[in-house]
Amino acid sequence: MSAVLSACTRESDWLLPFLREFVAHESPSTDRAPLDACGRWLAGELARLGAAVERLPGAPTADHVLAQWPGHGARVLLVGHFDTVWPVGQIARMPIAERDGRLFGPGVLDMKAGLSIGILAARVVAGLTAESARPRLSLLATSDEEVGSATSRSAIERLARQHDAVLVLEPALPGGAVKTARKGVGEFEVIAHGVSSHAGANPGEGASAVREIARQILAIDALNDPARGVSVNVGVIDGGTRSNVVAERARAIVDVRIARAEDAAAVEQVMRTLVPADARVRLEVRGGINRPPMVRTEGVARLYQLARDVAAEQGRDLAEGATGGASDGNFTAAIGVPTLDGLGALGDGPHALHEHVVINELAPRAALLAGLILRLGDNGIGIAPQRRP
Repeated sequence: MSAVLSACTRESDWLLPFLREFVAHESPSTDRAPLDACGRWLAGELARLGAAVERLPGAPTADHVLAQWPGHGARVLLVGHFDTVWPVGQIARMPIAERDGRLFGPGVLDMKAGLSIGILAARVVAGLTAESARPRLSLLATSDEEVGSATSRSAIERLARQHDAVLVLEPALPGGAVKTARKGVGEFEVIAHGVSSHAGANPGEGASAVREIARQILAIDALNDPARGVSVNVGVIDGGTRSNVVAERARAIVDVRIARAEDAAAVEQVMRTLVPADARVRLEVRGGINRPPMVRTEGVARLYQLARDVAAEQGRDLAEGATGGASDGNFTAAIGVPTLDGLGALGDGPHALHEHVVINELAPRAALLAGLILRLGDNGIGIAPQRRP
């Protein structure tokens, strides 16, 4: 067993209680008081464990937490989030529990286990090496990833530009594979403003916003292009007031996923130039592409190969894959900083009632991460980052 894996295994007695307490601090993205309380707890724990901690303003959500450990040479940034999709009180419905080698609880997989793995890896790296022999390591824990990263994006990109590589602590793919490509994501709201009238007495005087939205949905659906990795989904529609009133207003909320950056402009162009079928109806389009795609660049591939070499030394194979979901790694990869995602926990059920992590995989994932950090400290990534302005 490698020294790194041995060290992480020995620390398992610390990791599991820490993770349980972390999950017990419920932290919904949209409820600032408990979210802030969770951030304060996390900042306090990181400081107690020896990190230099700074809280970055995140209003209207909670502050983000930045922890740093001194070192020399390569600069490595770990990225994760402590906000969850679950409301306060969900823990009563999804109690923290160990069953069949799994730890259950709201937010345990997405992604408090990933942050816990990152903290353990940082501790092990600090314990195994002198300051002069390890890379400069930072960990950024954000409070708004689940709601679009609006307040954290600038900090993520600023810090990424100051580092040589970014390691994202989101959950692994099934089987433990890391993520070397992600789709970009956008959300649009299409609002139809029609003309109301009595549906029985004088229907011809009205211009139905509901009918217009139905027609627009067909036009939007035509954007789907699986061969190019473009997927479009109208996930929410609403409108009208009563069945006997020609609807004055209706809307549709559209999720867009793109595999290639060049498709963003094409989708934006179509969405912003939608033409009403009924000239009496006015269309309003809000939103846009808010996360660029994470593309498997040379830098990403090189980072994956280093991780695969580390895994092999620890007696494991490490696969890679792509996913249609997005993370904050999309931002760092898009500005040209080599990024590897999916280095967090193994488990299942993110955003679902059966959310859990596999307990005996926590220490090996921390060992993979710690080994990769040390490898980056020894050799760098082998190529110069191609940063974009």
